[in-house]
Amino acid sequence: METLWFCLVAIMLTGYVTLDGLDLGAGILHLFIARSDGEKRTVLASIGPVWDGNEVWLLAAGGTLYFAFPALYASSFSGFYLPLMIVLWLLIARGISIEFRNHITSPIWTPIWDTAFACASLLLAVFYGAALGNVVRGVPLDSSGYFFLPLWTDFRAGSSAGILDWYTILTGVAALLALSMHGALWVALKCRDPIRERATLFARRAWWAVVAVTVAITAASFAVQPHLSERFGSAPWGFVFPVIAAAGLLGVFLCKSPQTELLAFLSSCGYLVGMMTSAAFGVYPLLLPANTNPALSLTIDNAAAGSYSLHIGFAWWLPGMLLAAIYAIFTYRRFSGKLRLNDS
Repeated sequence: METLWFCLVAIMLTGYVTLDGLDLGAGILHLFIARSDGEKRTVLASIGPVWDGNEVWLLAAGGTLYFAFPALYASSFSGFYLPLMIVLWLLIARGISIEFRNHITSPIWTPIWDTAFACASLLLAVFYGAALGNVVRGVPLDSSGYFFLPLWTDFRAGSSAGILDWYTILTGVAALLALSMHGALWVALKCRDPIRERATLFARRAWWAVVAVTVAITAASFAVQPHLSERFGSAPWGFVFPVIAAAGLLGVFLCKSPQTELLAFLSSCGYLVGMMTSAAFGVYPLLLPANTNPALSLTIDNAAAGSYSLHIGFAWWLPGMLLAAIYAIFTYRRFSGKLRLNDS
């Protein structure tokens, strides 16, 4: 049952990155690929009906983590207190930026909130990537299962590392580039020229950077976390997940015509799914590795709730998540098609 809940949390986090990643990317880029206020409103309209619904998956993943693995929830939310508070404020900033920008017509007011939305989206992408890097690298857990990390120390990825070191900064940059490309492909799918043309051009250029950082973080991950080599070596079938990521990148590269915009975006989704599932498969059965003493790591066994709770919880979790999935499918289908400038 513990493995099932590990997979469910991984699926929800992967879904969040894939879905909310498109509006994070659109938020990062809308200052650059939209020239006029009408174009900016069109880009924002491309994520308007879905951005808040996408964040449901983050809340659901956090709630599931709290229920299924309470020890991990307690440890990570105390050790990562500062970055979690920063993420909370960035999420708030994104929400109020979208709502406030249209309240006053002013040459000063609107650019302030547009910039705030872009900066909050950019920093969230970086923090999410750095957070994943911390999980893969490991943290200095003690015998009680708790830890403390400063924001940074000497930027070395060792036992004395902070939240930010060369490896987690690399994963943060990789997330920024990947989500920017993802958002650009979404904007190209939803908007018409000239916005579509600019977004497509950005995605094509970003693709090369994404390939480079993907190779870099793959090599770096195996260097800083020996458990990855052990895991993939003991279960070679897990290489299907990196293959999915590689196939997604290839699909983005091959789908260059306007007729294949949907395939390009879905390929980007495949890349993100492949990368997230590769990370989840690589760390399993660890939930939070200890980089001081591997024996102190939090695993699906020592961090899980009781067996009875996990069985009963699944009976309640299934219909709730099914409703959320149905709502998401309905929203995206209802919102299908290209936008026009006057749609915003």
